[in-house]
Amino acid sequence: MNMQKIHAGKLRAIGYDARERVLRVELDDGSAIDYSGVGQEIWRRLSSASSSAAWSFYRDNIEEEFHGKRGRASTSSANNRAALDALFGPAASASASASASASDSASDSGSE
Repeated sequence: MNMQKIHAGKLRAIGYDARERVLRVELDDGSAIDYSGVGQEIWRRLSSASSSAAWSFYRDNIEEEFHGKRGRASTSSANNRAALDALFGPAASASASASASASDSASDSGSE
């Protein structure tokens, strides 16, 4: 989901998944709320609202009308980590593999 930065009231970023009909809002306290069942017209109106109107639109038409699931907003470092893990695999797994290989080598040389 692509997020658009916004500075309207407590809103800091908004994004929409049209296929899943999920609207995500990220707030200034670092929390994120996913609203399911949101139509494209609601998204269009929120994303095209001026900064001064977006917060009011969100409060009146989304927060009060849809059930939201609260979580934490992703940070750029988390996104960067996920991208690196996708390319190279999780760092913990790489460290565990390296330790296991070193341990195997040590026991192989000790058995001779």
